[in-house]
Amino acid sequence: MQEKGLAMSEKFALRGVVPPVVTPDLPDHTVDVPSYERLINRMLDAGVHGLFFLGSTGEVAFSSDEHREQIVREGIRIVDGRVPVLVGCIDTETDRVIEHAKHAEALGADGIVVTAPFYALGGLTEIEDHFRIIHDEVKLPIFAYDIPVCVHAKIPWKLALKLGRDGVIAGVKDSSGDDVNFRYLVQENEKAGHPLSLLTGHEIVVDGAYLSGADGSVPGLANVIPEPYVKQWDAYQAGDWERVREIQNQINEVSHIFDVTTGVVGYAGGVGAFKTALNLMGIFDHDTMPRPVRTLKGENREAIKKVLEENGLL
Repeated sequence: MQEKGLAMSEKFALRGVVPPVVTPDLPDHTVDVPSYERLINRMLDAGVHGLFFLGSTGEVAFSSDEHREQIVREGIRIVDGRVPVLVGCIDTETDRVIEHAKHAEALGADGIVVTAPFYALGGLTEIEDHFRIIHDEVKLPIFAYDIPVCVHAKIPWKLALKLGRDGVIAGVKDSSGDDVNFRYLVQENEKAGHPLSLLTGHEIVVDGAYLSGADGSVPGLANVIPEPYVKQWDAYQAGDWERVREIQNQINEVSHIFDVTTGVVGYAGGVGAFKTALNLMGIFDHDTMPRPVRTLKGENREAIKKVLEENGLL
């Protein structure tokens, strides 16, 4: 699929800003389609270069198979071919991932995002075989999702590069927080002829990832403020590093929606802040969180509102 603003090649080289889409839910925990349409169209109008459904931000770990299918089916319908779509096929072990991947392919995904296997933990041999088996059985390009905080396994740069050279994976979505590993991966990927598209999961130090040579970013905060991330990418492509840094500083002022809350941790404070902000901004009709996560209320909601007001978003 050749789309606007996205550099693509025969090997599915992905570049630019690819937000992990927040899933708006109704109080009955089905997808709030009108809110979904507003969110997706707003990001596309801002010029994002792709979208990633069913990432950590998109509630993949909380969603039943039925809910996953609704998220992907409606998302791809709304996108309507305007940008490529990645779909998270995240599950404990290989065969379960393959099943999700085949569903994603049938629904029209352009690529899939896959973590290392988890729960029945193995070593690097099992991680490598996991990706090779999926590649052998699924036609879609695979992005390895490096997120050890959730799956308790790290994808080292040497393994990622090996899989890229062998054509097993098309890229890496790096949410490891291991900037040394990512820096090595970028450098060695370039020396190897750039077989991988390398996307940072950072939101607050995207400028640093771009300075390293990242091919793009997957910032959850782009659901709230897509335009600055697109402008930052444009400045990066133009080599205007002062502008890249300046925009990052502006983004970081809004990112304080994460740290003004009290008494919440993890998903409630991260994605909960996104949903609260999007609800306050009129993009989401509801701020429903997946069970058992509670919505942000009272002083926490007011604190996020204040950040948005201070940054001209309300």
